[in-house]
Amino acid sequence: MALSIGIVGLPNVGKSTTFNALTKAQNAEAANYPFCTIEPNKAIVPVPDPRIDKLAELVKPERVVRATIEFVDIAGLVKGASTGEGLGNKFLGNIRETSAIVHVVRCFDDENVIHVTGKPSPADDVETINTELVLADLEQIERKVDRLGKQLKSDKKLQPLMDVAEKLRDHLGAGTPAITFPERDSGAFVELDAEMRFITSKTVIFAANVDENGLAEDNEYVRQLRSVALVQGAEVVKLCAKVEEEMAGIDDAEREEFLRSMGAEEGGLEQVIHKGFRALGLICYFTAGPKEVRAWTIHEGWTAPKAAGVIHTDFERGFIKAEVIPYAKYIECGSEAAAKAAGALGVEGKDYVVHDGDVVHFRFNV
Repeated sequence: MALSIGIVGLPNVGKSTTFNALTKAQNAEAANYPFCTIEPNKAIVPVPDPRIDKLAELVKPERVVRATIEFVDIAGLVKGASTGEGLGNKFLGNIRETSAIVHVVRCFDDENVIHVTGKPSPADDVETINTELVLADLEQIERKVDRLGKQLKSDKKLQPLMDVAEKLRDHLGAGTPAITFPERDSGAFVELDAEMRFITSKTVIFAANVDENGLAEDNEYVRQLRSVALVQGAEVVKLCAKVEEEMAGIDDAEREEFLRSMGAEEGGLEQVIHKGFRALGLICYFTAGPKEVRAWTIHEGWTAPKAAGVIHTDFERGFIKAEVIPYAKYIECGSEAAAKAAGALGVEGKDYVVHDGDVVHFRFNV
């Protein structure tokens, strides 16, 4: 299970620079004019996790496979994007396929960098993007309601789906996102969302893009954005995309030292990963052996058979047991054999809930 994150925002807020900073790819063109990003940029990024590095030191496998995140950067959205203004609306389909959204908001003044409305205003900028995303979802559900109306003539069993679709249409029509829809947990909504992938039903993380002076302490723009995020129940990360992009070529230790000197505790990628995993309820467990040490991403609360299924469906179907060593115990003992000798290895059945950091070996038979 790979985490995918779409990056949205107004033109010239630092979206593509943020993409480059997060992915260290520097393959998204960044320039001081609107609609610089023409085609959606995509990059798959390994998740930095010191735990897998420590396991690899102990196990010395042939290879190390990290969990990954896919980032998708589309053209900046402007007012009227849902009706064809600008270019961003052409690529909303790419965002629909992601698990979460990073909404980049400009939180600095610079007369040399154009802002589409003249001056940054986090509350107004967020409202502009949110409105366009709601309108894009509204257009989708209106078409679905029309189709369901025709299908109902021959299949009355679709009535419950139609009822929820009409309620959702009215909800979106009032300018409110799908994530606040009262019947979001209903089977009908889940079915609609699985088909249509509503953008406004996704978890949002706001990225406050500040200048160098804004890293140590929140400026007024960041404080405004935090207030907006609080109302929407969203997380906020603060980064200086320009600084992080410039650091893309240096090693991790030097990068961490430089960020600390700027007043930042961790980089943008780490912030997005931590908050993204937490917001989506994701964790990682590990498998460790002489051939490879690998991180596997699952949802928190998954039982052992379901967690095994991300390796291969046969593991879930023929699950017998899971041999589990908690990460801290594995590191303390220094090896799987030492952990077994110390009684730190647990043999767990189908009801065992896998924990973040568990080192697991699955037994199965098909």
